[in-house]
Amino acid sequence: MNRHLSFRSGNPALRANTFKNYGASLSGSKIMTIDGTVNKTAISLLLVMVSASWTWQMPAGESTGLMILGGIGGFIAAIVTIFNKKNAQYSVPIYAILQGLFLGGISKIFEVQYPGIVNQAVFLTFGTLGALLLAYKSGVIKATENFKLGVFAATGGIAFLYLISFVMSFFGSGIGFIHNNSTFGILFSFGVVIIAALNLVLDFDFIEEGAEKGAPKYMEWYATFGLLVTLIWLYLEILRLLAKLKSRR
Repeated sequence: MNRHLSFRSGNPALRANTFKNYGASLSGSKIMTIDGTVNKTAISLLLVMVSASWTWQMPAGESTGLMILGGIGGFIAAIVTIFNKKNAQYSVPIYAILQGLFLGGISKIFEVQYPGIVNQAVFLTFGTLGALLLAYKSGVIKATENFKLGVFAATGGIAFLYLISFVMSFFGSGIGFIHNNSTFGILFSFGVVIIAALNLVLDFDFIEEGAEKGAPKYMEWYATFGLLVTLIWLYLEILRLLAKLKSRR
């Protein structure tokens, strides 16, 4: 299978054919670089943390409106980014700010219930990011075609389960193990955390290939967006897993 036809990531933002039309037509300051993507990722994470601190400092329950705004607005900004990559330099910072509002509020709710859980989740999220980046750069983990297909399939299966549970919630039902703290529920959450983490490897591969193929400069922001999506998902799943574990004590 040709490299450019591979599944880049379970992340819907990072699709298989993103780079297939890019060649060597661009050069110099007009092309995507790994350093440029790293810098834009750092800026975006800073925006997430600054906006998250706003809702985090509000009393639990009083930030509901901002959380809803952040959640819905962030989803809209994500859709805009996916379908209009060239304007990612504008939509991605907006996405980061809005998601920060949501994350700060939801983190405060968890923190009130389980003191100390947020610090643990943040540490584990960035620790996982660092460990997988090191493993990827050292060649311990390689984004082979089978690896990509496996992570893509697993991510799609998780998304399907979450969608079914969401639809069932409108009828007063749901898929119990997704939310409960049973042994199976904890194992499920642990598995989801692993799949979310493995998506980081595919995101690294996506960024590296974009730089290798001379993608245009705006793709640095788009690649940053894809990495943010995965990191936010990973953080939320770690938060959910820790909450399940703590609720059993």
